[in-house]
Amino acid sequence: MVELLGYIGALIIGIVLGITGGGGSILTVPILVYLLGLHPITATAYSLFIVGTTSAFGTIQNFKKNLVAPKTALQFAIPSVIGVYLTRKFIVPGIPDPLFYFASMQLSKGTFLMLLFAMVMLLAAISMLKETKEPLVVVPKNKYWVIFQLFLVGILIGLIGAGGGFLIIPALITLARLTIRKAIGTSLLIITINSLIGFLGDVQTTTIDWQFLLGFTLLSVIGIFIGLFIQKYINEKLLKKIFGYFIFAMSIFILYRELLS
Repeated sequence: MVELLGYIGALIIGIVLGITGGGGSILTVPILVYLLGLHPITATAYSLFIVGTTSAFGTIQNFKKNLVAPKTALQFAIPSVIGVYLTRKFIVPGIPDPLFYFASMQLSKGTFLMLLFAMVMLLAAISMLKETKEPLVVVPKNKYWVIFQLFLVGILIGLIGAGGGFLIIPALITLARLTIRKAIGTSLLIITINSLIGFLGDVQTTTIDWQFLLGFTLLSVIGIFIGLFIQKYINEKLLKKIFGYFIFAMSIFILYRELLS
């Protein structure tokens, strides 16, 4: 039953991505870890492939609507994709396990990544629930600092296996002067590049269960098309708010599970 819920979750990931244009990817790691029993390291690797592939289909749909700026996407993707690849190739395998001891307690590598993931989920929830149109992340005007910031975003994406769109979109709006809809479409292309190239770092260091991964990803892709179909018939703003509260609750659950259970 739990495994069945995990595969239903794959479909839900795609549906949410199709309806809201983002956010669903942040469910991938919790579903893989808590419902399907994968180790957090493996789950973040698989998540990069799932997120990258589903975002690619979203990008294709946005291309058809002229909501992608390819040149801008490549400019923004270069520093972040370097961060993602280096993180999956060198940093994640190099993190000691356990990370450190404190008295009789210890912090394992897997627990550290899940706690970091929970904190990012909190930021994502705040971003979804924020009523003002001002971006959650303040982007500096100095281009060299922005390049470094995008590199750090790449490291974060590599560590948690999620897309990082809520960090990339404000930079696209502020620096590239894109509209919010075009920023979302362009962000999906950046996420596709980051995630799939980051996954290449895992292919060289991790044993991949391709049958499982492709089956899970296929369900998520099917979910995208379902989400795109029903998008016309629902209140997207209300759904995004409900999903924001759900993400907030999930982050609290992960913190409780990793720290107190």
